[in-house]
Amino acid sequence: MELMNTKEMNSSFDQKKHPHRRYNPLLDEWILVSPQRANRPWQGQTEKVTEEKLPDHDPNCYLCSGNVRVNGERNPDYKGVYVFDNDFGSLMKDNVQFSDEKSDFFSLKPERGINRVICFSDNHSLTLPEMEVDDIKKVVDVWQEQYKGLGAEDYINHVQIFENKGSVMGCSNPHPHGQIWAQSSIPSTVLRTQENLKKYFEKNGCSLLEDYVKRELEMKERIILENEDFVAVVPFWAVWPYETMIISKRKAENILEFSDSEKLSLADIIKNLTIKYDNLFNVSFPYSAGIHQSPTDGKPHPEWHFHMHFYPPLLRSAEVKKFMVGYEMLAEPQRDITPEQSAEILKNLPLLHYRNK
Repeated sequence: MELMNTKEMNSSFDQKKHPHRRYNPLLDEWILVSPQRANRPWQGQTEKVTEEKLPDHDPNCYLCSGNVRVNGERNPDYKGVYVFDNDFGSLMKDNVQFSDEKSDFFSLKPERGINRVICFSDNHSLTLPEMEVDDIKKVVDVWQEQYKGLGAEDYINHVQIFENKGSVMGCSNPHPHGQIWAQSSIPSTVLRTQENLKKYFEKNGCSLLEDYVKRELEMKERIILENEDFVAVVPFWAVWPYETMIISKRKAENILEFSDSEKLSLADIIKNLTIKYDNLFNVSFPYSAGIHQSPTDGKPHPEWHFHMHFYPPLLRSAEVKKFMVGYEMLAEPQRDITPEQSAEILKNLPLLHYRNK
């Protein structure tokens, strides 16, 4: 058996150069970081980039104001934000009769819920980074209203607010919009997060993310943006190359606890973060983003702390997507560029959108 030489055995660990694992306390899982792999040449798949100029109103878009949707209903001539029940929802409101039969291998149960679409603007050509802060704040207002209204339904125990942006993320319509899935169960990932937040809260008597934000603000290694009420950070345990989280500085269990000024702060940091994303590769940057907050099950949740995840798939350029395959699907998440490197890159990007230069 070939032995390591002395130099290899005694080399000092450098997180910028050496493979290592990082712990994610929200999901109680580890991620493999392999910074040395970022230097390898890329000969894999590239994504075709199309930067077409969209019209303010597209007569063929089923989300534009005044247009007929696929189900035959006509949208009103709305201005600003517009919400409607998804015509092809993944959940149904029906309360069906069901006989629960216990099984080790074939367990199932019906799931009730409501799916809604939120058009962020009547302007078909806009995305969040190109909207005015006051107009994004109106979107936040609607998130708040929808969370409250849907959560008040007796069978709705969780309200998931999210946005898929870009065709590479499976978004079939470029009109600026997001979705809400409100359902009777607490989804698996949210439940795992809740369990870990609760463990920390019961052990320390305070919020995990409140303590985490304080440490990040002290270290200033991964903070991208900060305002009076929120921070945007590349998490220490980030999986996606340019993954970020927006976290409220004060512990708020959900969006209902935010004042008007805090909602404006949230709108401001969302705009600035998404501008930085677009400026990274001078392209309308794709991502999946969503809010994690306390469930609407009527139980106390002092462990919860409002935060918003952004998961963008691009790695080296607008043409190269990061795939979760092989090791990631069979073992654990893995990334090449370190969170500190991606934070430094994002932090140094301008806040003037590249289309306005």
